[in-house]
Amino acid sequence: MADIKRNASGNVIFTKGMAEDHTILIPMMAPIHFTLIRSVFANSGYKVELLENHGPSVVEEGLKYVHNDTCYPALLVIGQMLDALKSGRYDLKKTALMITQTGGGCRASNYIFLLRKALKKAGYDDIPVISLNMSGLEPEQGFKFSLPMLAKTVAGLVYGDALMLLNNQVKPYELVKGTSRRLVDHWTDKLARQFSLNEGFSLKQIRINLNDIVSAFAQIAVNRTRKIKVGIVGEIYVKYASLGNNNLEDFLAGQDCEIMVPGLLDFVLYSVDAVVNRVKAYGGNPLRAKIASALKLYLLQMQGALIDTVKLYPCFNAPSSFEHTKSLAEGVIGTGCEMGEGWLLTAEMMECVSQGYGNIICTQPFGCLPNHICGKGMIRKIRSLDARANIVPIDYDPSATRVNQENRIKLMLSVARENLESGISQDVHFGGGTAAASPKWRTATSLS
Repeated sequence: MADIKRNASGNVIFTKGMAEDHTILIPMMAPIHFTLIRSVFANSGYKVELLENHGPSVVEEGLKYVHNDTCYPALLVIGQMLDALKSGRYDLKKTALMITQTGGGCRASNYIFLLRKALKKAGYDDIPVISLNMSGLEPEQGFKFSLPMLAKTVAGLVYGDALMLLNNQVKPYELVKGTSRRLVDHWTDKLARQFSLNEGFSLKQIRINLNDIVSAFAQIAVNRTRKIKVGIVGEIYVKYASLGNNNLEDFLAGQDCEIMVPGLLDFVLYSVDAVVNRVKAYGGNPLRAKIASALKLYLLQMQGALIDTVKLYPCFNAPSSFEHTKSLAEGVIGTGCEMGEGWLLTAEMMECVSQGYGNIICTQPFGCLPNHICGKGMIRKIRSLDARANIVPIDYDPSATRVNQENRIKLMLSVARENLESGISQDVHFGGGTAAASPKWRTATSLS
């Protein structure tokens, strides 16, 4: 076992030697994406395990060591890690934790400090915490995000977005239940094997794989009946993590809905784009802006490969490009609004409506200021552009009851069902700051 080293603040540093015998625990968020990213880390010599422990004990551990006023995702993530450490499944002398840091103004940048405070309070302060970031934070740590890891991770995001998109569009209609999920698992395993052979992450290989993936999903036998189409947006953790949103996707599947969840690559592009914009607006290191611009171009090429491939198959609804999504925000919200999900949240709601998923659930941690401003606070504006946007904001918090959350969603769905039975089209196109004339829709927000 590697010797324990501490930095000037007294925090244990994850050293290079720890990679040989330490298991790194990572909280689960987006299952398909994170499974692929885990394989990238494993192929780089790290032992990684994704945490999937659920239940009341996770929330209880979070409440015990994290202040109740703190962001709900922080409470869940830290609670999940502490619950895992107390489970007896791990050798605590050979265990490390990993958490992301955006480096922005959102409370998410403070998760690592909250986690270390909780570990110390629980008696686990000898366990190293790894900061996964691209902001240059904690440079002394032994975990390094190399360029090959970055390339494979980007590929994992592209594949993850593709598999999530296709699964969501096929699963509600498949004739043999479970076919789509089995295909997701098949490709997740296949792509992980390619990564282990240093394959599957060049633009050429990504295009080939994407074509094979979309083709395979297009061959699944389906019965495309009319269903309510629901978009899920909001704070990034609560939007993707079943632990954070009380298994929202399963609930909607039980309500006979087709869902759309914007891709994770859009959030990465939003974060990189923000670096470029800040340097332009406020000054700063021009080299950092050049690197961010180059990375943005690379990410756009990868996203373009996904969009172009899906468009070859008319049976699927292709995602919008990041630049198109950003253009939807023009005249609605300033793109300088970059705290948390910022302008992207507003733009994603507009994208969902324009793609035919006008029934939208805006998931937000209770008290999340960026979400309340850029999500809930923009609903009236979006509806003023087109009243067919049927949006309901749902708060997630330890004190929020699942029954109340689901009842509010059911109200939104009842309105959506009326509109569907009335034959009102959900095809909406925003543009130029105005919307086409539309019929007067009843909305869940006006009834709540």
